[in-house]
Amino acid sequence: MQLYTASFTEYKRLITKEVKIGNLSLGNLHPIRVQTMTTTDTMDTIATVEQSIRCIEAGAELVRITAPSKKEAENLLAIKNELRKRGYTTPLVADIHFTPNAAEIAARIVEKVRVNPGNYVDKKKFELIEYSDADYAEEIERIRERFTPLVKICKEYGTAMRIGTNHGSLSDRIMSRYGDTPMGMVESAMEFLRIARNETYHNIVLSMKASNPQVMVQAYRLLVKTMFEEFGECYPLHLGVTEAGDGEDGRIKSAIGIGTLMEDGLGDTIRVSLTEDPELEIPVCNDLVKRYAKAEKQARVSEDEPLKLSYDPFNYKRRETFAVGNIGSKQVPVVIADLSKIEKITPQHLQSVGYTYEAATDKWHIGDAAADYIFTGNQLLDFQLPGTLKVIVYPEAWKEAGDQLTYYPIFQDSGYAESSERSAALNFVMIDCPALPAISTDAIAYPYLDKLANDPSVVICLSSTETNAVQCVRRMLVELQHRQIKNPVVLITDSPMQTPDEHLIHFATETGALLLDGFGDGICLGFSSQAQMENIQVKGRTYLEVKDIYQFTNNTAFSILQATRTRISKTEYISCPSCGRTLFDLQETTAKIRSRTNHLKGVKIAIMGCIVNGPGEMADADFGYVGSGPGKITLYKGKEIVKRNVNSETAVDELIDLLKENEAWVEPA
Repeated sequence: MQLYTASFTEYKRLITKEVKIGNLSLGNLHPIRVQTMTTTDTMDTIATVEQSIRCIEAGAELVRITAPSKKEAENLLAIKNELRKRGYTTPLVADIHFTPNAAEIAARIVEKVRVNPGNYVDKKKFELIEYSDADYAEEIERIRERFTPLVKICKEYGTAMRIGTNHGSLSDRIMSRYGDTPMGMVESAMEFLRIARNETYHNIVLSMKASNPQVMVQAYRLLVKTMFEEFGECYPLHLGVTEAGDGEDGRIKSAIGIGTLMEDGLGDTIRVSLTEDPELEIPVCNDLVKRYAKAEKQARVSEDEPLKLSYDPFNYKRRETFAVGNIGSKQVPVVIADLSKIEKITPQHLQSVGYTYEAATDKWHIGDAAADYIFTGNQLLDFQLPGTLKVIVYPEAWKEAGDQLTYYPIFQDSGYAESSERSAALNFVMIDCPALPAISTDAIAYPYLDKLANDPSVVICLSSTETNAVQCVRRMLVELQHRQIKNPVVLITDSPMQTPDEHLIHFATETGALLLDGFGDGICLGFSSQAQMENIQVKGRTYLEVKDIYQFTNNTAFSILQATRTRISKTEYISCPSCGRTLFDLQETTAKIRSRTNHLKGVKIAIMGCIVNGPGEMADADFGYVGSGPGKITLYKGKEIVKRNVNSETAVDELIDLLKENEAWVEPA
């Protein structure tokens, strides 16, 4: 099988073609560049310049500015001149969607243009059209005629280009032949790339953005595989999860998508799309990039590595396991909360992990994000637990527990192999995954695996102290599959980081990358030391102060499962990051909608600033709130328009009414 990554067993960055963007070099093992996009009106020159400067001073190496029409494209010259006058030489990128004329103007002014192949020439009317091969070839020729002038201008002026596919804005033509699929995304970009190559123009970056990290990851992997099979080389990749949202959820979703691909060795520039001020995106980008700054290994894609994958990295399928209690098989992944560092656990501590005790009625209230298990180390609890909650303890404490239907032991692999006292129902067994060789064979010396294999009481808990932990855990999971070992697996990740954002990115990348490949029947997050816990409690974060570290890790675990679509426990918001096209205050509106609807478990609501990011990028949403004009909102159910030109002052109430009409509403508790 043609690989899409340089290695599955160690971190190696993929070598790509080098692209010049003004004075910036991208790809070919140059540092991974970070970028963002302005949210100001492009016609407001000074506001755009000043916001660009804030982004540059925060660390942005590229600044993208929307140019929805010719007048905005022309004003890019005034913006560029003012920035240069103030001493800033950071390359500028023009963001183009529907208007080739604007792209051709911008390409003569700025250092890079971004075009969306889904709507640059094609129009999207959500129509299913049957194309014969001849009809399809005719459409490709039409694209060639319309796109080639831009390619020639870019070649003449030394302007770089990003061919940026968006999952939600695939053209009707692509949708008719390939469907709403990662392969459709890849082919949408490849059509434009082939035209550019025919003109011997190679100053190109590509992206495959989606609001669903699973779709996004599969599309990038397929793109790399396709480029190597067709051209024998790979162009630089711009990584991003589009419409990720704000706050903790936006950071987690972005880290899962971008981090998974960076673990694959992919990515030459990244943008974290948050519904926040653009300069706040840059620290998150930097936290992602610095994880790989010291990783020096690199390689071209090859078929030399003999590891035979036991799963399909281009199509999601959950690893087949048997059930041990409520873990494994087709059950949703469980969440284990690590409370072992609390000296004396009380009922109040359980509030942090989703359980609230009401003394007056002597009852427990269980939240949607309630942990399934708590790990208490050697501590046995002296109060009655809610019936759904189970406790994991070390073997010696388990032997002392009176209730062995509530308490279960956790062993090291060697301890389990040597122990004569085990639970008949459920044993957790920890394996620290070493750096196994690429060759998969039963001859691999792993001393305890056969002792655990297919034991009907064993849940395997995988972690790794290696620097390339994702590859080591994934390699062990592949080994389990090769040996037909079907025990369920809990992913254990401790963070050695310092700040809240760093912890979020570490947790989301190291567990999300595995969950997206179908691995993992549970998740447990913790910290490498007490110092990390104390540090996060003191520092807090810009968007939400951390007051309760256990609530932080518990909520993060559920958010990771939500973002990977493996366990839905809350409302999901698909919210664009705002730009000069936005027709209302996106941050304020998102907060307002969230405050009214965040109790609707499993409902996906898209909040889009304009029609460009409207019906396309909310392809995954159940309901949509889209700016259609100054002070006007269009409401969607799926991709279908339900109400047009709704006054923005009443639009949130109208959205609630729409939810009620479609039986998606429940009254908040």
